[in-house]
Amino acid sequence: MSKLIRGTLILTAATFFSKFLGLIFVIPFEWLVETDEVSGGALYSYAYTPYTVFLSISTLGLPLAVSKFVSKYNALGDYVTGRRLLKSGLIVMTISGFFAFLLLFSLAEWIATILISSKEGTDGNSFEDVTMVIRLVSTALIIVPIMSLIRGYFQGFQSMGPTGLSQVIEQIVRVGFILVSAFLVIVVFNGEISTAVGFATFAAFVGALASLIILLWYWKKRKPHLDKLMKGSIDHKVSLPKMYKELIQYAIPFVAVGLAIPIYQVIDQFTITNALRSGFGYDLARAESYYAVLQAYSQKLIMIPVSLATGLALTVIPLITTLYTKKDFSVLQSQITKIFEIVLFLTVPAGVGLALLGLPAYSLLFSKNIEIGGEVLSWYAPTAILFALFTVTAAILQGINKQKFAVYSLMMGIFVKLSLNYILIANIGIAGAIIGTNLGYILSIVINVLIIKKYAKYQFRPVFKRIILIGMFIGLMMIAVILAKWGVESIVGTDYSHTFTSLSVLLVSVLTGAGVYLYMSHFSGLLQHIFGDRIERIFKRKKARSN
Repeated sequence: MSKLIRGTLILTAATFFSKFLGLIFVIPFEWLVETDEVSGGALYSYAYTPYTVFLSISTLGLPLAVSKFVSKYNALGDYVTGRRLLKSGLIVMTISGFFAFLLLFSLAEWIATILISSKEGTDGNSFEDVTMVIRLVSTALIIVPIMSLIRGYFQGFQSMGPTGLSQVIEQIVRVGFILVSAFLVIVVFNGEISTAVGFATFAAFVGALASLIILLWYWKKRKPHLDKLMKGSIDHKVSLPKMYKELIQYAIPFVAVGLAIPIYQVIDQFTITNALRSGFGYDLARAESYYAVLQAYSQKLIMIPVSLATGLALTVIPLITTLYTKKDFSVLQSQITKIFEIVLFLTVPAGVGLALLGLPAYSLLFSKNIEIGGEVLSWYAPTAILFALFTVTAAILQGINKQKFAVYSLMMGIFVKLSLNYILIANIGIAGAIIGTNLGYILSIVINVLIIKKYAKYQFRPVFKRIILIGMFIGLMMIAVILAKWGVESIVGTDYSHTFTSLSVLLVSVLTGAGVYLYMSHFSGLLQHIFGDRIERIFKRKKARSN
């Protein structure tokens, strides 16, 4: 359990910090690149969504598959096979990354044609601008696959430090480059918004390069220790064809799961603006503003609670693989229970709380389209819970070698999203895109849970008990948040265009809701049950100091 908690904390902290930086930079970035005529946020998303899809394809799912592969052979005392895989994998990643760069660069005009007609009027982003930003972001594909593979190798040793630090450095460098370049282009040189967004997309390459340097430093530092492990290692003498056959069996589901959110975003990218224009008669600029609110801004907020599930999933895969390989099913059952408890305990209140406070949360961070943004965020926030549950359930399936079912469940969810998305948006509005996403993810999660129950022979009764308890505390938290929000609004008003109003409502409501939730969790013993005796010792030390 210590490895699970320690690894989860490292990756969760790193992922949370990266997501937090990704959110914070959007605030000044939105101020710099959003106007009534052009949405720089929409232009930025036009580039990043296809880039994310191509990134998942170019890595072939190998980074996480390598983590699982290395973990398996390490558990068998074979460190040689993992090293051979690393060496050959770097060659494969270099080739696939360069090929993905050439392909996305070449397809940029075709993608732009689907998104923005070359014959559009003066409103909204131009065909040429969309083509340019897609081509600039494609350069990152040359480096990111190599970087991801090295991260996967370290994770196979259940060493999460290299991944965590490289993520943080990558994000710091990327965000710094985005803000400095955007400020120089817009404020100092009075340049075009499209130029600033172009530099912002190229920042993916700059950040990836910084991350790769950190990983190479870790490799140089740890190579002597890893070489010692190899000297006393068993060598199963797995041939390269057999090695890659096994790896591909692991990799395909990782590709599918890694593509989950990007594919849903691609569906939104190709349907939101067209559906809003045909269903509601919006011009391109207005339709793009809705798209930007959902994908460029609200998405950043809701992905912060999901950072826990991301960190947990990266930790879970090698750990569950090791337990499954050793046939230690009793510990495996307890680990799966703990995983669900942690995810539900942290993500559900975050998603519900953000839904209740959508308007003050959005208006505190962003200055444009706050009414639309608050409504969209309130609708979208609970989706974070579904993102987290899908990520974790898919990771468990991969750990117990039932990864093909994660692919099936994802495909069925995507089919639901694809079938309903345009119809829902054209009839309901932007909320239709969120409803389509939720329906697809719910179906995928239900399938994953049923497969875990069947093949892991997992008993969900302990988790159901925790769900009931968490649900009761969430109910009390909601009442506290609603009352606190109403109380503060009666004093400071409801004009959320003022920062003081947004900050006051958000601060008091969050502290009140979190206080009620944590107090009830501690009072009932739920907090101690999930996080162990260390939490109890912390409370006892605080109580002793107060006395």
